Amino acid sequence: WPLIFLGLELIVNCVTLSHRDAGGSPTLFDLLVSLGIGHTVTMKLADVQAELDYFSGTMLFIVGRVLEYSVGPLGNGEHFVI
Repeated sequence: WPLIFLGLELIVNCVTLSHRDAGGSPTLFDLLVSLGIGHTVTMKLADVQAELDYFSGTMLFIVGRVLEYSVGPLGNGEHFVI
């Protein structure tokens, strides 16, 4: 059976500085899933000048090699991203 996912990362309670995913393909999407309890976090997409609430339970598909993005600052609570 072919693999659907090529990699998996777990990021816990970290601010992610603005970046692009250099190793990704411009034709593949990254699935970001925000989990945790009672946190307030913001996802910033610099290329489209957007700032989004990144609450627990949020799922976001982005082309990480094409779009520059960052996460933070962290508010209260625990924040996990898969």
